[in-house]
Amino acid sequence: MLMDHLSPVDRSSNMAKVRNKDTAPELTVRRLLHRAGYRFRLHRSELPGSPDIVLPRYRTAIFVHGCFWHEHPGCKRAKLPATRPEFWANKIERNRSRDEQAERALTALGFRTVTLWACQLRDTADVLRAVGKATGADKSNAKAITAGRGRGTSSPASRAAD
Repeated sequence: MLMDHLSPVDRSSNMAKVRNKDTAPELTVRRLLHRAGYRFRLHRSELPGSPDIVLPRYRTAIFVHGCFWHEHPGCKRAKLPATRPEFWANKIERNRSRDEQAERALTALGFRTVTLWACQLRDTADVLRAVGKATGADKSNAKAITAGRGRGTSSPASRAAD
């Protein structure tokens, strides 16, 4: 068994810094959705699972999952650590179980759910397609949004196309 190179106090401090809100992948999705014209609410605690993003107009809840923490099937980032494998397997299984339960409860309330994985966020067009499929909204300006990638910038050609 491999030993942790950090002391228990240092490891605890590191783990305490792991956020569950406003993560980099979540901020990426929020910026992308806003540029596409979606308006949303964040972390609605009154909904099961407190979804990362809620599109009230479309009754759609979006979860932005880290590949490790939620064990993205087939992703290289979903590998369990060699240290304390039983602890991590149990922890991640509880996360997955909680995710499934939240999705079932949201579906029962009439919400559609979308799960976006951190490793999939590089392809912004795919993200918009997944959200568009769930919402039924045609946000076909994805080409202009993904082409600019800058904050609030677009070329005269892309503005003319709109």
